[in-house]
Amino acid sequence: MAMKIVQAECTSCGDCKPVCPTNSITDKGGIYKINAETCTECEGEHDAPACLDACPAGDSCIVFI
Repeated sequence: MAMKIVQAECTSCGDCKPVCPTNSITDKGGIYKINAETCTECEGEHDAPACLDACPAGDSCIVFI
């Protein structure tokens, strides 16, 4: 499984990027994306996905895929 950023809900705050333990979040021109191939949903690292906890928009912006 992996996480995905819903672009229509993302405010481009960038809070998610520095907390990702696998460096799966990238940005280009204020558009943030999560690499599904490297995203582990923080399994073994945190109790919940760190990006989801850091995101001010919460689960409307970052979703499970």
